[in-house]
Amino acid sequence: MSSAPPADPAGAPGPTVYRAAVVHTGHISLRPGWVAVVDGAVAAVGEGAPDAAWAAAEHVDLGERTVVPGFVDLHCHGGGGAAFGAGHDAATVVGDARVVAATHRAHGTTTLVASLVTAPLEQLHASVLALAPLVESGELAGVHLEGPWLSPLHRGAHAPALLREPLLDDVDLLLGARPGVVAVVTIAPELPGGLEAVRRIVEHGAVAAIGHTDADAATAVAAVDAGATLATHLFNAMPPVHHRAPGPVLALLEDDRVTVELIADGVHLHPLTLQHAARSAGPRRTALVTDAMAATGVADGEYLLGALVVDVLDGVARVRDDGAIAGSTLTLDHALQGAVAAGVPFEDAVAALTTTPARVLGRTDVGALEPGARADLVVLDEALAVVAVVQGGRSVAVAAPALHQASQA
Repeated sequence: MSSAPPADPAGAPGPTVYRAAVVHTGHISLRPGWVAVVDGAVAAVGEGAPDAAWAAAEHVDLGERTVVPGFVDLHCHGGGGAAFGAGHDAATVVGDARVVAATHRAHGTTTLVASLVTAPLEQLHASVLALAPLVESGELAGVHLEGPWLSPLHRGAHAPALLREPLLDDVDLLLGARPGVVAVVTIAPELPGGLEAVRRIVEHGAVAAIGHTDADAATAVAAVDAGATLATHLFNAMPPVHHRAPGPVLALLEDDRVTVELIADGVHLHPLTLQHAARSAGPRRTALVTDAMAATGVADGEYLLGALVVDVLDGVARVRDDGAIAGSTLTLDHALQGAVAAGVPFEDAVAALTTTPARVLGRTDVGALEPGARADLVVLDEALAVVAVVQGGRSVAVAAPALHQASQA
């Protein structure tokens, strides 16, 4: 796990070694541990004292703190008062996206997927094209289409008039707009043409996620057989578990081919439900996500989520018309704290924020502190609060205490 420092090109910053009481690589904990960073990448990781080869490097002693990989969020709609894809022109979409990314980066999220709520096809198409340069430059990890191919019976905070059946031509339009930009698509597989659409989504190289669905257990399994590998915010926006009709929840939770998203904000899931699901799926199949909307990191008040008016009170977002939960005001540092408080082991919770979501995206360069990976580090104190963030070897601003944080249910 260690090696001698490479020679630095002229003008590049020299190697830096971060030392801490605990370094969790995303796979194992090193006590004490150290991470060597050169040119924005992890060059070496080790336990105990750093190798003598790194004696000349700059050393940053973090004391009793814990270092973990930068967080990876598969499902995020907004933050800092802005939302992905809400602008009417490409420049606004890009500007808003950078506000969202900066808001979550200050809480430790260094790899972020931009989630778009249901909108007219032409607007989704334009948003995908506008966000494409940010994906291709690495500022975003991809686009997530959460809609429009969702069940009207479990629409959550999606405008019912804009929901559609998944026609293959429409799938091709959005996923083919800029190949490789759309990384995840949430779909209700029981809709007419749903299973064919799952196959087409996978053919485009995107992850097919089952969510906002009225599928029974058999249909959920059929969708997994067709190529779906992710469950969008498990339990939410789908039929509840019944002892004679388990629905999609148990089918997805028990299938080793499926990674399940969980929202650890104390609102979407009771702590016992969160603990049970994380234990059942295990750290390799659990991905903690935020499903955050524009109010994240800013004040309560009135916001728009797509076409719907949302009221945020005490950090809880609900659609004004029907009271449906409208995403969250969660950040992944608070998701880590919420998961651990619910009984999820720290090491498992870290994996659910790092290595597991990175694997869902097919990424090996983020989500882990391993030689060759991008140098994304989050420094935590004893209370698991973020005290420092490094992205690509560079320190970034850390958020002040949140204006509001939803209490545990």
